[in-house]
Amino acid sequence: MVIRVRHLWNKTTREVQFYLTSLNSDAQIIGRAIRKHWGIENQAHWTLDCTFAEDACCIRSFHSPENFALLRRLALNALNSEQTYKRSLRQKMKRAAMDNNYLIQVLSCFINNRLDSSDSLCQA
Repeated sequence: MVIRVRHLWNKTTREVQFYLTSLNSDAQIIGRAIRKHWGIENQAHWTLDCTFAEDACCIRSFHSPENFALLRRLALNALNSEQTYKRSLRQKMKRAAMDNNYLIQVLSCFINNRLDSSDSLCQA
């Protein structure tokens, strides 16, 4: 059982969540596993929803949802790999859509990072 208490301005919320696990009953190990899970949820999934409106997507048939999720994650990683344009992901995404040279720079940084080679265009 995990009890979360949040203090926001003049409002306090309390939430109780229960977890089932096959791990030994070590509170530190279980706590780390829960925090790691929520860290991933808060970083990647929140970013995908805010930047790419993933939760509002109406694609529901066949393999399309999985394929588009993969493309969104590739785009997110590609935009994060380009470091010279210091803007939000949404601004980088819009610039890549309007500027082919910047799109090529984003893609080349992403490919070079995957190949573990350094490129002066990718870093400030």
